[in-house]
Amino acid sequence: MRHGPREPDGPEGPERRVTFVRRIGLFQATAINMSQMCGIGPFITIPLMVAAFGGPQAVIGFVAGAVLALADGLVWAELGASLPGAGGSYVYLRQAFQYRTGRLMPFLFVWTAMLFIPLAMASGVIGFVDYLRYLWPSMTPGQGDVTGLVLLAAVVLLLWRRVENIARIAAVLWGVMILSVVLVIVAAFTHFDPGLAFDYPDGAFALTTQTFWTGFAAGLTIGVYDYGGYNTAAYMGAEIKQPGRTLPRAIVLSILGIMVIYLLLQIGTLGVVNWREMLEPESVAATSVASAVLERTWGKGAAQVVTGLILVTAFASLLTGLLGGSRVPYDAAREKVFFRSFGTLHPRHRFPVLPLVTMGVIGGAGFLIGRHTSLATIIQLLMTVMVIVQALAQVVAVTVLRRRQPALRRPYRMWLYPLPSLVALVGWLVIYGYADRSAPGQHPIEWSLAWVGAGCVAFVLWAAYEKVWPFGPREISEEYLHGADPDAGVQGDGEDGPRDGRPGAGTGPGTGEPAPA
Repeated sequence: MRHGPREPDGPEGPERRVTFVRRIGLFQATAINMSQMCGIGPFITIPLMVAAFGGPQAVIGFVAGAVLALADGLVWAELGASLPGAGGSYVYLRQAFQYRTGRLMPFLFVWTAMLFIPLAMASGVIGFVDYLRYLWPSMTPGQGDVTGLVLLAAVVLLLWRRVENIARIAAVLWGVMILSVVLVIVAAFTHFDPGLAFDYPDGAFALTTQTFWTGFAAGLTIGVYDYGGYNTAAYMGAEIKQPGRTLPRAIVLSILGIMVIYLLLQIGTLGVVNWREMLEPESVAATSVASAVLERTWGKGAAQVVTGLILVTAFASLLTGLLGGSRVPYDAAREKVFFRSFGTLHPRHRFPVLPLVTMGVIGGAGFLIGRHTSLATIIQLLMTVMVIVQALAQVVAVTVLRRRQPALRRPYRMWLYPLPSLVALVGWLVIYGYADRSAPGQHPIEWSLAWVGAGCVAFVLWAAYEKVWPFGPREISEEYLHGADPDAGVQGDGEDGPRDGRPGAGTGPGTGEPAPA
């Protein structure tokens, strides 16, 4: 068993390798999270939430989603603050599970992330095309397919630049996102009808029925999907300034801010549009409910303008989602836990080239599949795949790391530990356990198990080729336990900031950083 930090021998060598620079501050990190969270999601899932609950009691789904997101957000906050590396979950699972199963868990995470991150993007593109139909009512199915693929290509091209430039773009798009949701909320509450908003059907709160709890599980899934993105900045941990302070604050602030926005948006919409209209698949209320709100309150012209802003918001979500997601395979490839070509950065702009392009291509395939099945199918599949490998494993990882690495630097420790972990655990188990009932005939549990099973087979073949556990010794790497503090030293926007996901990288003489102890 080999101990101590390993220096990966990537294609450029340990000395010449191009690495990340810490340039993203609290405001930009929060904007990146919120832009990813409040993209097209709430505008397309309000009708799905109403359908799941069968009435305006659907607000329960957004509240439950906020509780689970906050509990899980505290898991991400502790892990991100203490292990601020590129790839987020990959780093956390690698550090926590290396003692017993070698590289199996980080390998499986990257394997599943290469599916569920592009599927999340695909759902956003589907929503974009649905809202575009309000401005382009004569759009044919084929034209919609081409439009979505062109949009994904545009996102990839826009990300072909330095991260600090992207962070500035994300901050501007975040402002557009805030403007669009505020306009919808103001329009809704200036014409609010309590009789519509609280028109509950008989048995709406029959807590003893199976129907309520099946609807609750489906609504919880949709709610967490809408809050998804509070962890985007954590995937970019190697590019965050003072990550021990910035990441926990960005996560909590983004969740609380989006929670207020979602509740106002949901209640306000139900006070303008009759929830029964949202159950009609081809109605404007079902495909572009925010446009319906504006049309019925401020008129057709205002609805067209705000629909345009919503499209910009959707674009912002796609941009930040692919920005963070493309970092996931990077660190794994450098550690030889994924294809090594995924571990190369652009020599000038310092972004991972192959992960960016690959996720764009997979997202395009997912978009076409979702367009010709249903949005709900894509959401259920991506959530079950994510839960089984990432969400549940990270809840366990917090406790494992506290026991295995008690001396690990933890600038943030989970409030009321272990209560948030337990709440997150129960929430994820509910989502997974009810997935087949929430999507009858689609079998998301079986598909997720099949994907993870294929990942296990791929791992065995890969491990045999690389001669690692179980075909070689387990390699214990505790670089965050022994490395330098990334919150200390120079944290400016120039070239002298910390340059890598590892605490000790880019430190020492001539770098402007203190040498490792």
